[in-house]
Amino acid sequence: MRADRLISLLLLLQTRGRMTAQQLAEELEVSVRTVYRDVEALGTAGIPLFGEAGHAGGYRLLDGYRTRLTGLTADEAQAAFLAALPGPAAELGLGEVLAAAQLKLRAALPAELRERAGRIQERFLLDAPGWYGNGDETPHLPAVAAAVWGRRVISVRYRRWTAPEEVERRLEPYGLVLKAGRWYLVAASGGDPRTYRVDKILELRLLDEEFSAPPGFDLVAHWQAQLSDFHARLHTGEAVVRLSPRGVGRVREQLGHAVADAVATTGALDADGWTVATVPIESIDHAHGEFLKLGTDLEVRQPQSLRARIATTVRTLAARYA
Repeated sequence: MRADRLISLLLLLQTRGRMTAQQLAEELEVSVRTVYRDVEALGTAGIPLFGEAGHAGGYRLLDGYRTRLTGLTADEAQAAFLAALPGPAAELGLGEVLAAAQLKLRAALPAELRERAGRIQERFLLDAPGWYGNGDETPHLPAVAAAVWGRRVISVRYRRWTAPEEVERRLEPYGLVLKAGRWYLVAASGGDPRTYRVDKILELRLLDEEFSAPPGFDLVAHWQAQLSDFHARLHTGEAVVRLSPRGVGRVREQLGHAVADAVATTGALDADGWTVATVPIESIDHAHGEFLKLGTDLEVRQPQSLRARIATTVRTLAARYA
């Protein structure tokens, strides 16, 4: 364990520069006294590491010193090759860079780890888009990525769902997110950050203007909050449904996890062996289309407006196919 910690300490100083003993202790989850001992051990081993006293002091490596030691375990080497997505990297204009980086990483690995990394690429493939994705064109993605990286303001013409459908926006791009094969831009336009689909950008100009993200802005935390808010707003109502045994088995596949979990939690068998449950719905229109997927294996009890809507659809279909 101590050897791993010494390697981690060395790599922290190599990647971050000067760090205090307290900062190192927090990163390594050890005491400050342990950091002092580890620093002394590295110095004894010949690592050109020195400390500076004072408020702005800390430990750092001699300028120009770089170690070729990566400290990768077998599992870490496998994960590094498994996590590299060639499709998204190519979309960002980094396909060749990714290939070169993987080549260098492979060359730096010991023979055993190199062989295991090769097996990962031979046997596993991460394909992010869903089966029914349209492969949306994102011609402006490299320019958006460059703006995100350089903290440059952009002016875009954007197509949205509501009228007016095409709008002009001045955006401060904070970050990019790849979700289910689709790229999203988190950016501010004179207020709090909002989310934009990159494939809906019709025109883009990179402005000669820089910006700074708000202090403490965290892209991961922001995105998680957006997802939580989305799911909270997604299901705004409830319906009471009656499901056949076969319907219960098809719920998760056809209607999703939220409905399936509700059936498992609230469901109760009636005298005919069917399950009566209260499930969340997004809207009457949405539930109408979703519940029809189960055909005769699902009956809506409540609300009456949804029951009447489905009954009308069934009568129309019966007349049409008579």
